[in-house]
Amino acid sequence: MQEKKAAVEAAIEKYLTSFEQVLYEDDKTFLINMRKKNIPEEEIEKYRYWEWTQGVGLFGVWKLFRETGDRRYLDILTVYYERQLKIGLPGKNVNTVAPLLPMAYVGEYLGEERYLSVCREWAAWILDGFPRTAEGGLQHITSDSVNEGELWDDTLFMTVLFLAAMGRIDRNPAYQREAEYQFLLHTKYLADEKTGLWYHGWSFPRGDHFAGAFWGRGNCWVTAAIPEFLSMADCAPSVRDFLVSAWRRQAETLLRLQAENGMWHTLLDDPSSYLEASATCGFGYGILRGAAMGIAEPRWAQSALRAVDAILACTGEDGVVGQVSYGTPMGRETKDFYKEIPICPMPYGQAMAMLFFMEAAKTMTAGDRQEA
Repeated sequence: MQEKKAAVEAAIEKYLTSFEQVLYEDDKTFLINMRKKNIPEEEIEKYRYWEWTQGVGLFGVWKLFRETGDRRYLDILTVYYERQLKIGLPGKNVNTVAPLLPMAYVGEYLGEERYLSVCREWAAWILDGFPRTAEGGLQHITSDSVNEGELWDDTLFMTVLFLAAMGRIDRNPAYQREAEYQFLLHTKYLADEKTGLWYHGWSFPRGDHFAGAFWGRGNCWVTAAIPEFLSMADCAPSVRDFLVSAWRRQAETLLRLQAENGMWHTLLDDPSSYLEASATCGFGYGILRGAAMGIAEPRWAQSALRAVDAILACTGEDGVVGQVSYGTPMGRETKDFYKEIPICPMPYGQAMAMLFFMEAAKTMTAGDRQEA
């Protein structure tokens, strides 16, 4: 175990270095899609490095700082935020909220009102200005797509966690109540009654779950988001119990679908679909977080740790994680759509591996203490 723990800790540093190197690297496909919308170039520049792909990684950097107290991690965050504030922030949507979660934590830690004032503006917009579906859901509007009347599973991680964090930071019960409601509403429409797995999305206009896919990375946002939410929000006991129950049902099915090498497929219930590293890291992280919080069965942590060797095998010497699927819009008609998403290195591969391995190292450390 000590040898594996050392490998995990070394990999974390590789992931951080790799992520820092690509933090300002262009996603050419994304930029082409933005230009097709005839968005002015000066506006595209604001989106260029402020998206969910950066937000997830910056959240990992924040976690590293909180775990270690090493100021160089904090410096990565402040240099990024200072640079982006100087450029100007992009339009508000689900994915552009994502970098604000670590920004809120940094602002709180440093007492930096410039950061917190931005966070307050965006939190107020989420409550009062965000496009809504029927029943008051947060419509999954993105930088290049309106998705009218649609709920997507990744909204919870990308947007609702930030609102919950601001509810705690500013002691604003309206934000906390809205965050609770969004978790409940998304669970109502996206969690499958038979399996506990989550559909990628729900369309109120269509009245269906599109292709009906149990997409891997979409599910992993839920596995990670529910423990994160419960750790930051003072939920009513009934809400907490409901979300724990939904999370446990999903996790139980996930563990039955885990591949022999410890990974998960991009379509969770389709072994013919490719094994996918970012979803695997998200599941590992969420399950280990849940185990540390006491909402998972103890043996589940060992199942999550089975993925460590597989992710190490996917990791290059440069810290880049392979076997990662590209950003994935909604598969609207066929599940085969998800099988055809290309595999390519993406910053969120390193970001999610970093989160998973940080939690794995903590779990291994706790196990060593128990054995001692």
